[in-house]
Amino acid sequence: MSKVKLKIRKGDTVKVIAGNDKGKSGKVLEVLNEKQRVVVEGVAVRTKHNKPSAANPQGGITKVEAPIHISNVMLLDPSKGEPARVGRRVEEGKIVRYSKKSNEVIK
Repeated sequence: MSKVKLKIRKGDTVKVIAGNDKGKSGKVLEVLNEKQRVVVEGVAVRTKHNKPSAANPQGGITKVEAPIHISNVMLLDPSKGEPARVGRRVEEGKIVRYSKKSNEVIK
C-alpha cells in the first residue's frame, strides 16, 4: 500500500465527528499512516486484559486508546477552536497546512 499524505499530524487537537465518541475532542497521540487511523487521547478507550509477566507480575486490566479512522475526526482551528477543513498550499517554497475556515496557517 502506498503512503498517503494525511492532513492530520501527531500533536494536533481534533474533534470526533462520527462514531460512539462523537463530540469528544483530544490530542492526537499517534498516526497510523498505512491503516489511515489515528489514536486520540481519551477517545475510543478500550479495556485490555494483561497476563502476568516479569514486568507486570500481577497482571490486571488497563484502559487503552484504540485507533479510529481518520475520516471520523476533524482538526480544530487553532484560532477559533472550532472544527475546520484543512488545505495545503505553497508559501515561500514550502507546503503548509491552513484552515479553510479562518485561512490561517496551522503551525
